[in-house]
Amino acid sequence: MKRPIPQLEDYGISPHYGFLPSELPLEVLPDPYYADWEVIVAGLPNLLESKRLRHAINRLPVLSISRLCSEPEWRRAYSLLGFMAHAYIWGGDRPCGRLPPAISVPFLAVAEHLEIPPVATYASVCLWNFKPNYVHANLNSIDDLSTFATFTGTLDESWFYLVSITIESHAAPTIQMLLDAVAAVRTQDVLTVTLCLQAFAETLEDLGELLERMHEKCDPHVFYNKIRPYLAGSKNMAEAGLPRGVIYDDGTGNEEYRQYSGGSNAQSSLIQFFDIMLGVVHRPTGHGAREISAVSAVSATARSLDHNARLDFLKEMRFYMPGPHRRFLEDVSKIANIRQFVEGRSSDIYLRAAFNDCLAMLRSLRDRHMRIVSRYIVKKSKDTRPHIQGNGAVNLASLATAKGGKKPKSVDLKGTGGTGLIPFLLQVRNETGGDSMVLAS
Repeated sequence: MKRPIPQLEDYGISPHYGFLPSELPLEVLPDPYYADWEVIVAGLPNLLESKRLRHAINRLPVLSISRLCSEPEWRRAYSLLGFMAHAYIWGGDRPCGRLPPAISVPFLAVAEHLEIPPVATYASVCLWNFKPNYVHANLNSIDDLSTFATFTGTLDESWFYLVSITIESHAAPTIQMLLDAVAAVRTQDVLTVTLCLQAFAETLEDLGELLERMHEKCDPHVFYNKIRPYLAGSKNMAEAGLPRGVIYDDGTGNEEYRQYSGGSNAQSSLIQFFDIMLGVVHRPTGHGAREISAVSAVSATARSLDHNARLDFLKEMRFYMPGPHRRFLEDVSKIANIRQFVEGRSSDIYLRAAFNDCLAMLRSLRDRHMRIVSRYIVKKSKDTRPHIQGNGAVNLASLATAKGGKKPKSVDLKGTGGTGLIPFLLQVRNETGGDSMVLAS
């Protein structure tokens, strides 16, 4: 018996808005009991600039989560606490490796409810951090949207988040469309599968054009030196000042350090959904297909011992997605059948061309992303101009010049997720094309 095709509503996914919430994010928590959180986040740029942020948070009481009454409220609380946590950790001349109870206690509880780690994730800074500028605004138009919270108060930071939000909105209808293609495969409906793939390729091309708009209002210098440091996590951040991670002080005396990746576009469920639907296989970074074949020949015990070191970064990033979205990807991976269907009918030139066009457009999207990374991170890491902060702060931006002022090699750069940035992106891009294409029989 075939597995049922997932129903979007069972995972909190909207046919119109995709992984964005079906109800618009709350602008403020309605209960004035949480006003302190709202005031802190609204004033985040000024508090960080004046270096009063940690003092202000240290004076906060530990608030109960018992007065959060709906999922939009839980999501709003999570976003607020994520911004406060990262501002507290990275908002001084040196990072702070301990979060106070005023943040830790509610953050741990809210994160548990939402089945997502207590850190500023893609969900907290993008999916749950936007509003339309007017009642009938088009969520597919970046010019019609604004963000609630930023660390810097700059248009550059808002724009950085809004590009991703607009991509999520524009691509939302493709989620159900690709599930319809899965259903069409089961009935051997070649025409419907072909039409779905053709429409999907066009959407992917649109997404690439939206991504290119990053350059319009997000300056690379501002991004690299002012925005990116606050998005860093606590995993693999020893050189940036967090050798063991961060203690979430919950008032119990537990001194356990936690290490989490920071916010990353790799935490977007949308892009991983595309990979699953097209049968794109991503391997642990640094392991090509031949290496994986060799690894598979070793003993099960050896593979188990080596698992954590080789864990596929993209699969690890699912841990940072909202629980229902993570389960959706897991369930979809069990019913994905489009690639096998196309491979079995590779003599059908229209079906094969439609499928390969999707792969080409997805690879093109990743090419564009790599060009943005090159301009916004790789080139800026080699920039000898003084950092905007100008205060000798230790963070992800200053990491590049921490070792005697030497310019870093591209291969050494880390992403906010804590992984090797360029090797990871190159491998993901390369795995999307080439061998993934379906050839004529």
